[in-house]
Amino acid sequence: KEHAMKKQIIVGGTLRDAAKRVGETWNAALRGETPEPQDNVTFVSWSALSSVMTDKRHALLKHLHLHPEKSIRALSRNLGRDFKRVHQDVTALENVGLIEREEDGSLSARYEQIQATILIEADAA
Repeated sequence: KEHAMKKQIIVGGTLRDAAKRVGETWNAALRGETPEPQDNVTFVSWSALSSVMTDKRHALLKHLHLHPEKSIRALSRNLGRDFKRVHQDVTALENVGLIEREEDGSLSARYEQIQATILIEADAA
């Protein structure tokens, strides 16, 4: 492997900050550089992140990384958890880009790590 696949979670900041990250990558590509691929998920606040990333959801992501599943039902069975709760967890994690669902309904989390950056500076206008 050349690069370990990773997700970058950014907590705080503004839409302008996110646009700046995209612009910097775009400009590097225009200069002929090969920027490292980024897969960013941005949350507006710590409470927004903590409402999505619970202990059970973290365990679910770890399981999917090691054992992609063919369906939510198979995932709930293998985790020994209630289907309805696992369905809610998968939906929440899929909505923020932490779970990938294929056309056939199979689920995976193919990245090897999640890095979090929590901005504490004053919000820019």
